[in-house]
Amino acid sequence: QVQLVESGGGLVQAGGSLRLSCAASGRIFSSANMAWFRQAPGKERELVATINWGGGSTWYAVAVKGRFTISRDNAGNMVYLQMNSLNLEDTAVYYCARSTSAGRYDYFGQGTQVTVSS
Repeated sequence: QVQLVESGGGLVQAGGSLRLSCAASGRIFSSANMAWFRQAPGKERELVATINWGGGSTWYAVAVKGRFTISRDNAGNMVYLQMNSLNLEDTAVYYCARSTSAGRYDYFGQGTQVTVSS
């Protein structure tokens, strides 16, 4: 069983920054690819960023590329999402997720709310 707990969300003004954290417990964290998703009100959940098990390979959605940075600390079982230059469209609940070997996502955290104000 894997448990993921996100933190670090909050209210921030446009142009500001936030750093989200995801604490993972349970087996098979350091060997798993991880990801951040987000879901805005009235919209489907979307993939924001991924990071491979070693941390050397990352991917970003076009909407966040150049502004967000995903990283991980395998020793501490943590995944992070540094978000800079936030805009109103970044308002959403952000979820940490674990990827299976088949590229699907089998565990999600409860989410953390990020609200960007003008």
